[in-house]
Amino acid sequence: MSTPALTRRTLLAGGAVLATTTLLPRPARAAGRIVAPVYPGPWEEAYRAVVLPAVKKTQDVDTVLTPLLALDQVAKVKASRSAPPFDVFLLDPGPVVVAVEDGLIEKFDPSRCKNIMHLQKSFYDDWGVSVAAQIVGIAYNPKKVERPKGWKDLFEPKYYGKVGISGFGTTFGTSSLIEISKQYGGSMTNVDPAFEQLKKWLPHVGVIAQNPVAVNTLFQQGQMDVTYTNFQTVSTLKGRGVDIEFVKPDTGPIAFYTTLHVVKNAANRDNAYKYIDTILSTEVQAALQKPPYNLLSVNKNVPLQPDMPADLVKSHAELASFVHHDWRVIAPLRAGWIERFNKEIRQ
Repeated sequence: MSTPALTRRTLLAGGAVLATTTLLPRPARAAGRIVAPVYPGPWEEAYRAVVLPAVKKTQDVDTVLTPLLALDQVAKVKASRSAPPFDVFLLDPGPVVVAVEDGLIEKFDPSRCKNIMHLQKSFYDDWGVSVAAQIVGIAYNPKKVERPKGWKDLFEPKYYGKVGISGFGTTFGTSSLIEISKQYGGSMTNVDPAFEQLKKWLPHVGVIAQNPVAVNTLFQQGQMDVTYTNFQTVSTLKGRGVDIEFVKPDTGPIAFYTTLHVVKNAANRDNAYKYIDTILSTEVQAALQKPPYNLLSVNKNVPLQPDMPADLVKSHAELASFVHHDWRVIAPLRAGWIERFNKEIRQ
């Protein structure tokens, strides 16, 4: 059966969206105050609904949230390291490597967080602490397309014009493209096969999105019916009534951890630890894991079931069996991949 040619739609929304974000004024050394970045979209919604009230109630600390992606957080602090605009970082593994190497993160003191006792020791190190586990796989609209099985399915003719892709600017985008490359003979450091496959497939792409917020919007609008993303995004959209389901790829889902860090030279260092400790608490971790937020807990007092679908993950131990990437190896290569993606794919 032949597939009619479809118009390729490209969205270059990331920079414009983030550029319009309002950055609230930072008080100088204000007591009872913290300035914290958060990922735009579902993460911001979760933190405003759960974290901010908890920090105010338990610590009497007011929180100014600034929606920013991880790499943008690092860039802003690097540009003003003597008077950083935030007290903490919220980062994924790749940006953590960059921030540590650039000397932007203060050594983490676990003794400052009483709730650290509820975490496995593998969930924190000298630089920060995990606050949520993330699972990356494939999202699809069950009312419009067949359920995909794995990464190679994205390039099947039956999905022409229906798949939305994003580049290496997000952790889930980088992780997914690495796994796609591996299906065609590539590796964690060799993504040439992914680029070759994407260039062949460009006439059939549905949407090219620059950031997670754009992916969410485009899926809701019906401009894409299949994409790679994380489970938390899928569960949030599903909670809004969007026809969307999550698939664990047949080669294994990807797992990584989002972490919090104290920024070097932070104006509100003590409050930064209070903020982190509150997020690690059993009560907050349990609330963040429940729908519609579905941020997988790192607190051992909050089991990954029954709030999560039974076929997703049953325990923290099972998470360890998922696909993991060494971001110390990936980080030095990522900027080049982003630039290449922008030149060769996002034309």
